[in-house]
Amino acid sequence: NITWFSLSGGLFIKESEREREREKEREREREREKEKEREREKERERKREREKEREKKRPREKERERKRERKREREKKREREKERERERERKRERKRERERERERKRERGKERERKRERKREREREREKESERERKRERERKRERERKKKREREKEREREREREKEREKKRAREKEKEREKEREKERERKREREKEKERERERKREREREKEREKERERKREREKGEKECVTEELRKKQRENKKEKGRKRERGREKKNI
Repeated sequence: NITWFSLSGGLFIKESEREREREKEREREREREKEKEREREKERERKREREKEREKKRPREKERERKRERKREREKKREREKERERERERKRERKRERERERERKRERGKERERKRERKREREREREKESERERKRERERKRERERKKKREREKEREREREREKEREKKRAREKEKEREKEREKERERKREREKEKERERERKREREREKEREKERERKREREKGEKECVTEELRKKQRENKKEKGRKRERGREKKNI
């Protein structure tokens, strides 16, 4: 629009200059016509002077010349009237041309105003579209933020779930550890019970051994009374056997303890 306006303005200026040049040319043409008319008038004046001279010589011719002169005057008057009419017509034409030029100028001004208005309208429309686009972009941004927030919330929820699972797993592990510990404790308790039982068994065994020993002692006493001839070697062997049995019992107790 600005380019067109500049061009149209330039064309208008050039057209106005051409019109002024044409007007000057017409003015020069009128001057030349006037100059020619003056020349012709001078020439006619000279002719009249010559005619006057001849008139003096020819009276009848003089009358005819006066008639011709009057006729020429009338012709000249009509010509001047026609020229004035033509001049008035040219003035009217120039006035109409100026009016048309003013009308064209007004029309061009209106057209420029309409173009400016259309441009402003397009600018307003572009601004509205830009505002709508900015609004849509803000909405998209808010939607992305909401989506990210939902994703973060979901991720936190999943993390809480995972933490709960880990907590449950740790609880199960602890429970397993406690169960193992309790099982170990039960095993130790059972072992203690077994050990107590074995101890009681050993005690009973010792009691039975003591009884057997007493029984053997009574038997020996009886045999002693019956056999006075038992040698020292036999007594020694009996003592060794007794010691060996004691050692075996001791080893048996150690194995049970282990």
